[in-house]
Amino acid sequence: MDSNPSNNNSEYDLPYEEELKRNPYNLHSWLKYIDYKKSSGTFEELCHVYERSVQELPGSYKLWKQYLDLRCNKLKGVNAAREQDKYNQVLALYERSFMLLHKMPRIWLDYLSLLTTMPVITRTRRAFDEALRALPVTQHSRIWELYLKFAKAAGGETAVAIYKRYIKLEPTFIEKYIEELIRLERYDEAAVQLVKIVDDNKFKSIRGKSNYQLWQDLCELVVEHCDDITSINVEAIIRSGIKRFTDQVGILYCRLAMYWIRMGQLERARDIFEEGITTVLTVRDFTAIFDAYAEFEEEMITTKMEMIKEREAEGERDEEEDVDLDIRLMRYEHLMDRRPFLVNDVLLRQNPNNVIEWQQRVLLWGDNKDKVVETYTQAIQTIHPKKAHGKLQDLWAKFARFYEDNGDIESARAIFEKAVKVNYKTVNDLADVWCEYAEMETRQGDFDRAIDTMARATQTPKLLNMNSKHVNFHDESLPVHHRLFKSLRLWSFYIDLEESVGTVESTKAVYDKVLDLRIANPQTIVNYATFLEENQYFEESFKVYERGIDLFGYPIAFELWNIYLERFLKRYGGTKLERARDLFEQALDQCPPKYAKPIYLMYGRLEEEHGLARHAMRIYDRATKAVADEDRREMYEYYIAKATECFGVTASREIYESAIESLPDKDVRVMALRYAKLEEKLGEIERARAIYGFAAQLFDPRKQADFWKTWHDFEVHHGNEDTFKEMLRIKRSVQATFT
Repeated sequence: MDSNPSNNNSEYDLPYEEELKRNPYNLHSWLKYIDYKKSSGTFEELCHVYERSVQELPGSYKLWKQYLDLRCNKLKGVNAAREQDKYNQVLALYERSFMLLHKMPRIWLDYLSLLTTMPVITRTRRAFDEALRALPVTQHSRIWELYLKFAKAAGGETAVAIYKRYIKLEPTFIEKYIEELIRLERYDEAAVQLVKIVDDNKFKSIRGKSNYQLWQDLCELVVEHCDDITSINVEAIIRSGIKRFTDQVGILYCRLAMYWIRMGQLERARDIFEEGITTVLTVRDFTAIFDAYAEFEEEMITTKMEMIKEREAEGERDEEEDVDLDIRLMRYEHLMDRRPFLVNDVLLRQNPNNVIEWQQRVLLWGDNKDKVVETYTQAIQTIHPKKAHGKLQDLWAKFARFYEDNGDIESARAIFEKAVKVNYKTVNDLADVWCEYAEMETRQGDFDRAIDTMARATQTPKLLNMNSKHVNFHDESLPVHHRLFKSLRLWSFYIDLEESVGTVESTKAVYDKVLDLRIANPQTIVNYATFLEENQYFEESFKVYERGIDLFGYPIAFELWNIYLERFLKRYGGTKLERARDLFEQALDQCPPKYAKPIYLMYGRLEEEHGLARHAMRIYDRATKAVADEDRREMYEYYIAKATECFGVTASREIYESAIESLPDKDVRVMALRYAKLEEKLGEIERARAIYGFAAQLFDPRKQADFWKTWHDFEVHHGNEDTFKEMLRIKRSVQATFT
């Protein structure tokens, strides 16, 4: 442009020109001139002024910014491809401004924005690079925001190269980078980047994805685009996920198999399915893999059958394909048949000590004897006795029963001989094995061997460091074999066996051994005594009761005394009265009050039936003082009834008086009324009135009105005015007392 103002300006420009002539470096003067030209000059004149201003003040950001914005606005709506020269002129201005303003990010952004609208990708990319070199790192984020938009628009290798550079500045962009790679169908590079972040334990997803979700993304990518993945070992990656994410093993195995299916390696996929169903530890994972495996086989069979139909329609036949189809059908049927066993395998891998599942596995084999024996053998070798889940003794017993049912008694005995040497969880588990052993012998009719077996089982062990009498049945620190001889369950079975097939003497010896070991329970005492009684050993049966009473305290002793006394009286009646009296006195000695009443009543009946009535009365009198408080009134009532029956009504007076003196108030109220009624029946009106007067102090007129009505009726029938007034006086006095 011409720099001579006289050729380009009107007379209105002269003041501005003269001022600039005097001071050409005054920014304010140039701005005033520019504002004037914006309103009165043409675009060319305005550009001419801007051009002159930036020549005089080339380092003015304000002038350059306004000038560049003006030129850029002029390009709006102009096609960048057709009018590229106009765009280049503006770009040249920007490049001139960078000579002194290369540190200004805003100008760079405007420059780059203009370039992105033009079909000059290489030039634009280089301009972005120059901007990044020129600006400080703190300003790079502003450039990169625009640079990334350009990369997305450019696509291809340019985008990949730009994204790679940006990741070095901002590593968190990696997820966006991976998404862009997938969008650009650069699946191999995307998989490589995913592997990096999955292997980085410190990586935090800006999208909130967990490490497992990233693994899932990786697996989906490598399976869906397996043909494009060449830089990584897909199987190794998925297997590392199987080891790492133990709660998603089934899904990952299915993904791995699907990878090989897509790669066309069907046999390899089948191997993966087989590996999965034979190694997973949960039924959920097994079900996922098995269903996918079955679906895979079904699809293969369906495809083969369709191909055969097509060949038959064309009149062709391929024997190899027919054989292959038959093999696949056999494989599928075999897979379905194996399913129960495979599920059982999963449960046993979860817990090899699960006795119930081992028994279930035996049932699955049905009549296959070799497999049944193999399973039993494997089970007893695998299960740890102390960790067994279920009854291990039942497994051993069923193993032996298997041989027994098949007629091999010697093998069954050999199994039991091994079983009784196992250190089970509890003593009773071992006891059950010995009992099953003996039962087997009884089923075979060999009763002597059965008894010998129980004798072996109950034999007292020879312990080095302690006396067998001091062995505690519940001491878990000792092996079960050392405590077995104190198992009541074992001894009870031994006793039953002796009672069934043994002699009286041998049975007594077993019972006595149980008592000597002090492991008998009350039922054992009763059973022993009953056994002796049935065999006419009455006195010995009574001694057994006495031993049991000494062995057990109350309340068990009370039950034994009841049975003992009842059977003694049934046996001897009144023929041994003094002995019976001694037994009753022993039973009552130290007997707690709550258990005394039945024994006193039985004692009293004995005296009534076989002794003297007065002796019975003395016993009942003792009972009223010895029984529990809640039983005393009932005992008095029984005593009164018996005294009246034996000695007449008058004999009960003393008992009534004793009851009124000793019973609590609630019981005295009842007894006093009965006593008063009795005296009234006997015509002893004064005595009855005295009883009413004595008892009145216990009856609140507001709560126990029935008593006062009874006394009122009594006075109406038997009293006079004075006695009635006395009754009313007492009533008022008592009412005042309860107020």
